[in-house]
Amino acid sequence: MSELFDVLWLNASPILKRFDRPLLQYIAGYMEVAQWEYYQPKDEASSIDQAVGALYEFLETYPHAVHLGGHGISGAIALSFARQYPKKVRSLTLLAVASQPANNWQAHYYVQRQLFNMSREQVLVHSVRSLFGNQPASTTKKLLAVLDKDLVQSPCEHSLFKLVNLPKGGVSMPMMVCGSNTDPVVNPSALQDWVNWLKPEDQLWECPKGYHFFHYFYPQEVGEQMISFWQRQQLLSNVKIEIEIFK
Repeated sequence: MSELFDVLWLNASPILKRFDRPLLQYIAGYMEVAQWEYYQPKDEASSIDQAVGALYEFLETYPHAVHLGGHGISGAIALSFARQYPKKVRSLTLLAVASQPANNWQAHYYVQRQLFNMSREQVLVHSVRSLFGNQPASTTKKLLAVLDKDLVQSPCEHSLFKLVNLPKGGVSMPMMVCGSNTDPVVNPSALQDWVNWLKPEDQLWECPKGYHFFHYFYPQEVGEQMISFWQRQQLLSNVKIEIEIFK
């Protein structure tokens, strides 16, 4: 691995990576950004642990700890990796990740399938409105196809037969958690539940609107918060180094 980067952004759903692009383009104006993509093998069971293992193989020989981040299921993978390999992670940034990391949009989809007499397409149409707000019919049709593919391609372990949980809690390195006031998945209550695990150096930020993919609709606002968080960590790190020098 020859190219150096400051920020490693995870994407475990190829069909959803388009919604990360505006934010990453904004951040790239201030930091060196790399994107790591995970493709769930079609002949293997969905597994976040497998994605974490693949990420470790990628970062195993990288010489520096990185600012790690992700949205939704990708954020849950970043969280799991940070807990298992803390020396590889300088800071952790989670977008639309609940304090129960498995509580993603797919969990909401399967709950609706279990509770209501609705078809796959009916629930997906409702999910489009919930995750993106009211959209024109043509856009809704495209987004429906996107969500339908994500159900197949994502390493999420939920199904019609079983909803899984992941360990709750924080991490040892500085962490930033971002959500949206209009997100039905990681709603304000679920976002505030992170307070139970935040350290003094951690940050919780809520975007006023933007639904589940708020970073797509408001990339500059989200990006400014993330860059400010990383710059503050750098400043604190420099102060710590100076203190060590003068001891």
